[in-house]
Amino acid sequence: MAPHTKILAAYAKSGRASCKKCSNAIEASSLRLALVTKDPRGYDITKWHHFECFTVSPDLLPSAELISGFSSLKDSDKERLKKLISEALEDKEEVSDKDESEKNKKEKRKIADIQETDVEENTEPEEDKIKKAKVSDNEESAKNQRGKRKLADVQETDGKEDTDAEEDRIKRKKSSVSVKELELEMAFSITDVKSHYKGAKLLPKWKAFQTAIYLERDEGTIDSEKIAAFDFDGCLAKTFVKRIGAEAWSLMYPSIPEKLQSLYNDGYKLVIFTNESNIDRWKNKRQTAVDSKIGRLEGFIKLVKVPIQVFIACGSSANTADPFRKPKIGMWSLLKQHFNSGLPIDMDKSFYVGDAAGRKNDHSSADIEFAKAIGLKFYVPEEFFPV
Repeated sequence: MAPHTKILAAYAKSGRASCKKCSNAIEASSLRLALVTKDPRGYDITKWHHFECFTVSPDLLPSAELISGFSSLKDSDKERLKKLISEALEDKEEVSDKDESEKNKKEKRKIADIQETDVEENTEPEEDKIKKAKVSDNEESAKNQRGKRKLADVQETDGKEDTDAEEDRIKRKKSSVSVKELELEMAFSITDVKSHYKGAKLLPKWKAFQTAIYLERDEGTIDSEKIAAFDFDGCLAKTFVKRIGAEAWSLMYPSIPEKLQSLYNDGYKLVIFTNESNIDRWKNKRQTAVDSKIGRLEGFIKLVKVPIQVFIACGSSANTADPFRKPKIGMWSLLKQHFNSGLPIDMDKSFYVGDAAGRKNDHSSADIEFAKAIGLKFYVPEEFFPV
């Protein structure tokens, strides 16, 4: 266990949090246990579990009374916790005894093996000596044959060097062309920037580039080596598939504004990377889809009171060639190459938070794959934001 890890006991305030072991929801008012650790930035990361799913480490907690929140529990639940800790301590003692016994057995076997080896070394049969002599002769013969083959290989290699060199030059040339083509795909020209997306008008400060929409620099927006990046739907905001409109959203976690403000004050550039295929798919209602998505994002930024750079990937999931739709990293490339003043990004301090982590009840694994493709540390929202 990490030195700053502690255990927390509390009754679930709602049924929103899920168990980190079984991934099922933790029923409201039920007893839950959490491991609370410090992340590299000093924030608490709380991982809730069902009581039945929680595994106690006796090294971390020798007494139930040391659990945070223990005093506020019902007497019956206090007894359950005491029993849980007691059983964990008993299991540890049993394992310790078994380990000690096994260690003693290994030591005895080791001594016996050494004694047996000493006897065998002094009584090596004569026929074994003869076999060793024959093996030595065979090895010498094989060595001579390898020497002859090596000489032949060297002579043959001299004739191939020119051909291999030419092949290497061709490969390098092809590789150079591939890299150049990739850079052209991410090339950003002001002449390619539009104030509308396929006929749908964008609000002021919002622009379209290829199949992406982005928010221009707002007042207070900073560039930084430290990037705090987030998904939007299901991560920062609770939205609904069948409900549309700029107001059809709510804050995912109450702690979000304070957490984002803290990151901003610590010098992080805040960024949202979000997919929105409805903008492309709703050909007859594209303006509605655009207004709905951008309206929600603007409402969120206004609520949290911190400037955030936003990128929206509008392409459909059916278009696998779209470079911007997560898990493709096109939106990240735009940020890195054209929207961060060329500052090198500190990957050790930067991170990405998203809800699509490929878990049992997740709609996809796009967010975690996006983070992996970039090389960013990844968190799920219920882990990153205090519940």
